[in-house]
Amino acid sequence: MENYHIAVLDIGKTNKKIFIYNPELKIVGQEFTRIPEIEDNRILLDDVESLKSWILDTFSKLSKQFDIKVITTSAHGATYSLVDESANSVVPQVAYNTDPGEKFHDEFFNRFGDPVELQKSTATPNFNLLINPAKGILYTKEKYAHQFRKVKRILLYPQFFGFWLTGNACADPTYVGNHTYLWNFEKRDWSDVVDKLGIRHLLPRSFKNPWESLGVIKEDIAERTGLSKATIVTTGIHDSNASMLPYMISMQEPFLLNSTGTWCVIMNEKEDVKFKNEELGKVVFYNLNAFWKPIKTAIFLGGMEFEHYAGMLQRIHNRSDYPAFREEVYQQVIDDCEEFILPSVAKGIGQFPDSRPRIVERSAVFSLEEVESGKSIPAFFRDYEKALAVLNLSLAIQTKVSFDRADMTEGMQVFTEGGFSRNDSYNTLMTSFYPHSDFYLTDLKEASAFGAAITGKMAVEKIDVKSLGSFISIDKKHVPKNKLTGIGNYFQKFVSLI
Repeated sequence: MENYHIAVLDIGKTNKKIFIYNPELKIVGQEFTRIPEIEDNRILLDDVESLKSWILDTFSKLSKQFDIKVITTSAHGATYSLVDESANSVVPQVAYNTDPGEKFHDEFFNRFGDPVELQKSTATPNFNLLINPAKGILYTKEKYAHQFRKVKRILLYPQFFGFWLTGNACADPTYVGNHTYLWNFEKRDWSDVVDKLGIRHLLPRSFKNPWESLGVIKEDIAERTGLSKATIVTTGIHDSNASMLPYMISMQEPFLLNSTGTWCVIMNEKEDVKFKNEELGKVVFYNLNAFWKPIKTAIFLGGMEFEHYAGMLQRIHNRSDYPAFREEVYQQVIDDCEEFILPSVAKGIGQFPDSRPRIVERSAVFSLEEVESGKSIPAFFRDYEKALAVLNLSLAIQTKVSFDRADMTEGMQVFTEGGFSRNDSYNTLMTSFYPHSDFYLTDLKEASAFGAAITGKMAVEKIDVKSLGSFISIDKKHVPKNKLTGIGNYFQKFVSLI
């Protein structure tokens, strides 16, 4: 195969990147920028026009350096574009982190159905803000009613870029099935919510796999950027599913992926969609992966929780270090079973949505607010290492609950990537909860972009995904097992307090 290059649009919420990969799937070039939201009367809007301009300017630069044969997109979730037939936004793109207020959420469920029943049919949980695209579309329709009448197409975010570049529209499985309320998993079609919103005629009628070609770039794009008129554009893929794709290709045995950051996202491929009763009403849902298989998913704001409490402790102690795991410190906390940090800083979401954030020390209960203000501080917060141990136990317990709700099975391999892969105490605790499973830490660089690059290679070379295993090298570090006595009792006490 001739030498060529794959361009990946890696569209994060704030950071926007373009990576250039060679046919061996190695990064040979990259550009990035930060584009914050625009605020319009307390509504946050994605700055799509600035993003499009940056992409065109960057391709004008990169086309002089690389022989780009294909463009593929990995994009963050909960986003869609309302456009005319020329891919111009005719309605402002409301950002998913806009807060519509509690009244809006109540009105949504009054119109579209009970949240538990919707979770069953659309595999979608109730998020706050506008993290469910159906809510975002309703909100936009009400706030920008006049402009909404001009909408010709509603495109899910990865496919918006494909439509802009090629003029061809479609949808892909990884985005339609990503907590949208728009997809009926059993019928494999748009849901009843789509019809109640009155938008079926605006949504794509065709569906393509992420590695399929949408076509080649439009002539005006080629002229503006210097890219070849024969440049292929693929369908695009949701970023979390892009991150999972390399593992799915390279792993032969069942595994669970623990992708950690601000959100901790736990994913497990399943054959069908089933919820246990205790999962309904929690942030447990199903994605569709690139092969249309359901991915049971449980999430919580683990990174946010860690940063919030660790930041408090660092200010109290004027320290910035993170002590290494010391078994005796953790064993003492577990043996005493009297000190707990209960979720969650972000109220109403995660695996304990009804829990209010608080610290428990023996019979005393401290609200997060009074500790933050300095009004009252638990005694164990005066011991930096011990307090961090209690925090890591809290995060490990929330992870265990997420693992179990994602149907973790005895002996299943676990891969932890992202921020928590560098927290040796957290990872050691997880081995204590699952002594018969092997835990690995991975450091897959730019995982979502890499997954998207795989789809680009498939599009150019027209090869089967299974043949790509030799191109995928995931460095794995085994986590030594450590069984802390009584950790199950500490877990039970933690849950009973909630």
